[in-house]
Amino acid sequence: MIATAAASVIDTIVLDEETQRRRAAEAERQAQLLREELAQRLFTLCDIYDATNRRRIFGAERPDDVFERHAEAVARVVAMQRPEVIGRDGKSLTLCLPLGTHEQSSWIAVGETAEIAEHVLLSLAEVWVDMNDSRRRAAELHDESRRLSEHIAATFEEITLIYRLTQNLSISRGSNDLGVQALQWLADVVPAEGMLICLNAAINEDTFRQEERRESVFLTHGQNLLALDEFVELIDGLRALDELDTVRPVVLNQGLPGAAKSPFPQIRNLVLVPLREGDRLFGWLAVMNHRDGREFGSGEANLLGSVGTILGIHSGNIDLYKQQADLFGGVVRAMSSAIDAKDPYTRGHSDRVARVSVRIAEELGCDDNTLRTLYLGGLLHDVGKIGINDDVLRKPGKLTDAEYEHIKTHVEIGYRILRGLKKMGHLLPIVLHHHESWDGKGYPFGLAGTNIPFLARIVAVADAYDAMASDRPYRQGMPDEKLDAIFRSGSGKQWDPDIVDAFFRCRDDIRAISHRHPDPVETVSLEWAH
Repeated sequence: MIATAAASVIDTIVLDEETQRRRAAEAERQAQLLREELAQRLFTLCDIYDATNRRRIFGAERPDDVFERHAEAVARVVAMQRPEVIGRDGKSLTLCLPLGTHEQSSWIAVGETAEIAEHVLLSLAEVWVDMNDSRRRAAELHDESRRLSEHIAATFEEITLIYRLTQNLSISRGSNDLGVQALQWLADVVPAEGMLICLNAAINEDTFRQEERRESVFLTHGQNLLALDEFVELIDGLRALDELDTVRPVVLNQGLPGAAKSPFPQIRNLVLVPLREGDRLFGWLAVMNHRDGREFGSGEANLLGSVGTILGIHSGNIDLYKQQADLFGGVVRAMSSAIDAKDPYTRGHSDRVARVSVRIAEELGCDDNTLRTLYLGGLLHDVGKIGINDDVLRKPGKLTDAEYEHIKTHVEIGYRILRGLKKMGHLLPIVLHHHESWDGKGYPFGLAGTNIPFLARIVAVADAYDAMASDRPYRQGMPDEKLDAIFRSGSGKQWDPDIVDAFFRCRDDIRAISHRHPDPVETVSLEWAH
């Protein structure tokens, strides 16, 4: 049987034979206890009956014809919940006693009493009925309190799980990391032998659009009941049987369809939840085999549906972020290519400055976010040269004072180009200040010392190095000895001495970067952009 339900209604559960046997055994045990107590207090002989279903539950002391011989009396006892004498045999009386409701059925006791006056018997019986009602209500309140406590505890665990997931929805936290964490937390709440998350599996065209197919991610927790290829086969099989819902949770409590021929006999029951965002399906969350041998119900399905919604939205956000990152990367590539096209003699300069800047920053112990910013800032530090006259930019000889002043404006032009792009705001200090000098003699504002933004100071060293080390049509690159001497003499004057020290500590790596000749198609790499 398959129960497919929305997040609020999955309550159709068919009790299997084992459950029915357990309930029947418990009813017989309760009836036996009641019979033993009544034998001590009121009856010499009695049987316990289910008046709703007109059957004997326990005992065999009298003919099984109570409902035929005393139908009206039994009906009055059940309706009024008061005892009644329904027969006399000499000095012995037959008493029908209400026992309350058990599992939605009205129970009664019918039995013979010792020699006693009828009014006394009825008084004693009514006292016992009241006492039994009070005791039963107390037991019901106790059970209700226990169930309420368990429900509150389970709800708290579920809310805690949802809260913890929502607190980990950072874009920088990939679907894999969040999926592993979700399975670990679910294992504390959902009593399942095995759990899995399958993301981006190429199951078929109906499930994943061609452009969304990527390498599958398959995460498991607990027992490994299905391998990836088996899970894909299971999904395809359910779809072929029209038993798969790609919108709502699917609960299978009676084994998989066609269980006699099922290739997965290890799966007794299953909850399958789609991970989707809007009309986009990213994968599946599945829990298998209730740990207590019971069935999965609405509680588990609703919780898993909520978790599936969170994971689906997170996957959608990550996918959207990647699209935006690709667009951002395309913009950076286009700008960097425009710089190279403007001055082909310095092709690759921006890429080398970016890589040298990152290597110096690594030596200084900078974090990953700083390295990413430096890489992008290095790529775009000269973007303002797009606004410089070609004749000045490509002039092979010495610049005039006017030409030099013109070329110095590229930092402010670059600033104006990028300041309208919100995602590039963190690059502006690099673009604007990478020609400032430690002694305050640089441009555009003559900042000095630590007033110059830290990342701009790093790019200043990398930019100067590549400018001096690279070949130009009108000159060869400087030899290492001369270049190193210039940096040592300029440390603490033109450049930050700490950054120059870091430059020399990784000098061999920087030399290797300067000799790298990127392929034209790969001139701008965004390996630090994500």
